[in-house]
Amino acid sequence: MLAFVVILARYGTAQQVEGIETLPFDGPFDGTVSPVSPLLDTFGRTGEGGPPPSGGRAFGVSVRKVETTVQAVQDAALQQMLLWSGVGLVIMAFLAGLIGWWPAGRALRPVAAVTDTARRISDMNLDERLALSGPDDELHRLADTFDTMLDRLQRAFDSQRRFVANASHELRTPLAAQRAGIEVGLADPLPAHLAEVRDDLLTTNREAEQLIASLLLLARSDRGLEETEPVDLAEITATTAAGLRPAAEEKHLKLHTSAGGPFRLSGDPVLLRHLVSNLIGNAIQYNRPGGRVQVTLAGRTLTVTNTGRPVAPDQIDDLFEPFRRLGQDRIGTTGHGLGLSIVRSITKAHNAAVNAQPGPDGGLTVTVQFP
Repeated sequence: MLAFVVILARYGTAQQVEGIETLPFDGPFDGTVSPVSPLLDTFGRTGEGGPPPSGGRAFGVSVRKVETTVQAVQDAALQQMLLWSGVGLVIMAFLAGLIGWWPAGRALRPVAAVTDTARRISDMNLDERLALSGPDDELHRLADTFDTMLDRLQRAFDSQRRFVANASHELRTPLAAQRAGIEVGLADPLPAHLAEVRDDLLTTNREAEQLIASLLLLARSDRGLEETEPVDLAEITATTAAGLRPAAEEKHLKLHTSAGGPFRLSGDPVLLRHLVSNLIGNAIQYNRPGGRVQVTLAGRTLTVTNTGRPVAPDQIDDLFEPFRRLGQDRIGTTGHGLGLSIVRSITKAHNAAVNAQPGPDGGLTVTVQFP
């Protein structure tokens, strides 16, 4: 736009200068400047036009001065126009950007609110809503649709959790009755083959009860923390490790703990105890004979390392899913694949983060970082 204006202004100025005429006059030259004309050749020099009239040379000099002055005025006008047009263009561009940024920010503010809320919402706080106010426009309808979708998701998650909790509660009673019936109906003395059958039935019953208890714990941790209290995680870690030390010695494992000083946080002591118990229990269960388990609590990080079988990095995420275990472990007689799922659920309930990395000599290094 600026170049277009400058070119047109220069062209128009040149046209105006060419249109100026110089008229001859009779009498002596008195210093008055007349307009420029092609007759300059006649009055400004001698030649075919004959001798100049009285005062002609002075008149020609004056006309040339007029030409120089007009050119200087034209250049000055163009320079001023270029300067101030550039300044005006910069100022207008700044004002246009500023004025455009303000309404654009107001218009896009609901989009930022939707983005922030969507980033915060997870399966642990599905009760949060956008509740966008303002005119009934496209963004408002988008926010309402988003809230409706969250309502459906919350109902689905709540229904799933209620089903798991209720089913687990309902199954505990018949399992307890089954165990009592086995113990009473197959009490000693029994033939050798019946005693073996009784032991198998009791083992199966205990595993089913452990599975039900794990499902109840998973459902409880998925609901989040209803009440919290100050807890010393270092004390819980030391006590839990001491309770699991006989199981480690039974498998000829070396269990080392380094809990350090007291580490207090606000949480559920029962869930945190299960968190540490599942981490150490998994490290003992999925280990090799003569291996080791290292439990370290440093700063705000709990780390449990074992020397089990090698684990591929692409299998790490699967281990945190319910009922997911490594291939050869699925056919084992112990474990249900819920240990790390419970760990992840409890860490989420405490706003912590869990991470697992394969060890250089096999096994896993699981870290829980508390906020």
